[in-house]
Amino acid sequence: MPEESILTDDFLHELMSVGEVDLLVGVPTYNDAASIGQIVQAIRAGLVKYFPRQRAVIVNADGGSQDQTQELVRAASINDLQQAPSPHALRTLHSISARYGGGPASGRGLYAILAAADLLHSSACAVISADSTNIEPEWIAHLLQPVCRDGFDLVTPVYHRHKFDGLLLRNLVYPMTRALYARQVREPYPSEFAFSGRLATQIFGQEGWAEEAEQDGAKLYLTISAITSGFKLAQALLGNKTRAQSNPPADVVDALREGVGPLFLSLDHYPAWRSNAPSEPVPIFGGRPELTLDPLRINRKRLYDLFRSGVEELAPLLNSIVSRSTLRELQQLASREEQDFCYCDELWVRTIYEFAASYHRAVINRDHIIQALAPLYRGRAYTFLLENRDSQGEEVERNVEALCLTFEKFKPYLEDLWDGRR
Repeated sequence: MPEESILTDDFLHELMSVGEVDLLVGVPTYNDAASIGQIVQAIRAGLVKYFPRQRAVIVNADGGSQDQTQELVRAASINDLQQAPSPHALRTLHSISARYGGGPASGRGLYAILAAADLLHSSACAVISADSTNIEPEWIAHLLQPVCRDGFDLVTPVYHRHKFDGLLLRNLVYPMTRALYARQVREPYPSEFAFSGRLATQIFGQEGWAEEAEQDGAKLYLTISAITSGFKLAQALLGNKTRAQSNPPADVVDALREGVGPLFLSLDHYPAWRSNAPSEPVPIFGGRPELTLDPLRINRKRLYDLFRSGVEELAPLLNSIVSRSTLRELQQLASREEQDFCYCDELWVRTIYEFAASYHRAVINRDHIIQALAPLYRGRAYTFLLENRDSQGEEVERNVEALCLTFEKFKPYLEDLWDGRR
């Protein structure tokens, strides 16, 4: 989508009324009146407390909300010294809200924020999700200080999580991204992150980025672009990650579309994945993330049953996606009793790499490939839950690390598939 169709005249007018800034915090929204007030107030408090002298703006890129989202954002402006909660605070903290063109989409919202950062010549920027109802003012400092103080170009978050949160992230998105692009970024598809003005300008001017903004994986592409372009990366501990009190989501296909489809597609856009360099750690500011172990009820049997029925029902489809030997192993696995079931690391990695290669070749409709992955992911999630049922945090981390190393070990297998040697 061309820049001018995302940055509407009203959006440009709002930006021009602000002028150049030092810091920009972007919040993409769509009908988020229930949460946006507390989020913007936390952002405002963080800017005033930790960056009192910098010129700052909160930019709400709205996808066309029909509630009071935009009004609540605008109400957060500080227009004079008397309003500021600190005598050392900046005189003006702009808080603007404007609709971008093209309708609600996370990629368009991010593109609008990148464009705003570029136009306002912001030296450091952060993006906060409208879903982050547990945000604290300290998040703003944790995200922006590594950019402002230490010269990092992209700061992604890490969180304290429950050991069974983020199953898709830990079993696929993180280890595969790490293996492909050789950086140990724990949240490559971040909800909250910060970036330098240098990176904003680079990404905003990158050929094809406007088209990528139309995809669900724009935040993942931002991370991969920063890695492959040699920008300086860091991670920041933001504290607890709010989790839904529920089983793994019923809409697992949507989660795969948003996180895994773009990751598969990235292999076509970023040839740097062909490098055989080992993965490198990325520094973490603010401490190490920890796993919480409080009891959590999850219906493991349902995952097991959906795996078995999915392998049986989708066998003709899977036959066009994975190798004969992999399909045979999956069918053997589906025949096992629950107590003997184990979707091991090696089989899982070979499965994912075969799916990625078939996605590249578009052997069938690509969305059908993603849908066919859903029951297999459920089987892998079942194994992860079972293996770590009684594990402490350190053991869970060791198991995730072992999976990451397996993804790295079998990367040549993906290259062989890609080049038609298998």
